[in-house]
Amino acid sequence: MSERLQPGDTAPAFTLPDADGDEVSLADHKGRKVIVYFYPAALTPGCTKQACDFTDNLQLLAGAGYDVIGISPDKPEKLAKFREKESLKVTLLADPDKKVLEAYGAFGEKKLYGKTVVGVIRSTVIVDEDGKVERALYNVKATGHVAKIIKDLGI
Repeated sequence: MSERLQPGDTAPAFTLPDADGDEVSLADHKGRKVIVYFYPAALTPGCTKQACDFTDNLQLLAGAGYDVIGISPDKPEKLAKFREKESLKVTLLADPDKKVLEAYGAFGEKKLYGKTVVGVIRSTVIVDEDGKVERALYNVKATGHVAKIIKDLGI
């Protein structure tokens, strides 16, 4: 079971392919705050709602100094389909090996319909300009989550 991150921890570095297969690193965003959110699967109802909410609020978040990165275990090809179908503007990264998901504590045991299963734990980690964890939110709900982040950050 992966350890959950705490505020003040150094955010684990990563480099993953985006929907076009281009490499994107957390280090590329040094000097900006980054909202890194982890979701179970592209093209599913909850994950679509969450990605659309982030896309709808991207200008507001960017204006407040935040970049947004969504990470799932999907392959880049599926992320490209997801982006096209839903007109998403957030950066979507593929983590099929689940190494980054595990490093961020976003993969492990969770309850699903009353059963304990192992999978992606819907999570959001907010990383500050220096690469430190500002907030780490686990087992978040897909619906209303983006509005809650905006409210909590005072944007």
